Amino acid sequence: MTARLLLLVLTVFGHNWTVPQEQDWKVSEDAGTPMLQLLVGREPLPGPRRPGQFALMEMPPAQHVVLEADVRPTKRSLMIVYAYQDAAHFDYVHFSTDTAMKQPVHNGVFHVYGGERVRISAAVGPAAFSGINQWFHLKVRWDGTTGEVQGFVDGVAVPALHAVDLSLNEGKVGIGSFDETGDFKNVKIETR
Repeated sequence: MTARLLLLVLTVFGHNWTVPQEQDWKVSEDAGTPMLQLLVGREPLPGPRRPGQFALMEMPPAQHVVLEADVRPTKRSLMIVYAYQDAAHFDYVHFSTDTAMKQPVHNGVFHVYGGERVRISAAVGPAAFSGINQWFHLKVRWDGTTGEVQGFVDGVAVPALHAVDLSLNEGKVGIGSFDETGDFKNVKIETR
């Protein structure tokens, strides 16, 4: 299935975001700061195993992205999507409480290109998150001209969140989770 059902547009963090299921998302506040909550984790649609539970920013395709956000995972993991072209062509950085050695489909950079998601980063280093239900500051820096992406947690580069993909050199960005829940606030995005 290459089409993605997009049902609702939310406005938060100064941008419009398209989400797949209205009831799964909520715009709220945390101490007066706008927050986007992913309330329901859903398994991917039948077919190749790849995520679909993310809010996609309405924007022209970009070749350079720096996305920063404060996130609170309520289960094990959250993700940042980049180079999104359609539901079958995008990359994502998967931040997790698991190390990649413990769970190879967590804590890494993944590539979706018409089929199942494939890990494109090394399975080295510590988990991105030290726990759940606490706030972390994430940063993802991606350059579509070199294909390089790097994920950071609380200002520290995570070794398993570094990769190069030259097949997708532009696209949109998104925030969400593969199949879990969490909160996002202070989302800032620079694109060009």
